[in-house]
Amino acid sequence: MKDISSDKLSSTIARILDDKLGKDISILNISKISVLADYFVICSADTSTQVRALTSYVKERIKVLFERLPSGQETDLKNRWNLLDYGDVVVHILQKEERETYAIEKFWNHSFKVPQEKWMEESEEYSEYVK
Repeated sequence: MKDISSDKLSSTIARILDDKLGKDISILNISKISVLADYFVICSADTSTQVRALTSYVKERIKVLFERLPSGQETDLKNRWNLLDYGDVVVHILQKEERETYAIEKFWNHSFKVPQEKWMEESEEYSEYVK
């Protein structure tokens, strides 16, 4: 397993989701307010097929880039909300309705939201479009 900071891992996961057209991507820094993880990466998808595809793609790319597998994975029966647990980074990929219903960002509103410019810059070297 390659050594990577939780900041870079969360940024790279967000970039991977963005490259594969995940929607409304957020990174919440929860390191000061929770022992669960350092970051939540949250992404919306239109269909259960997209939720499943984005989840599989993140797992595959993180395995290739950093030789890391999630320590845990949760998948609801209808693929409306999938979760990948990398220990320091937890990835939530949800259909839009589930995201609105469960309002993870509102529940964790005292966390720091990492600006998109920051995570795009932090993960630049891992974009599949960088030549």
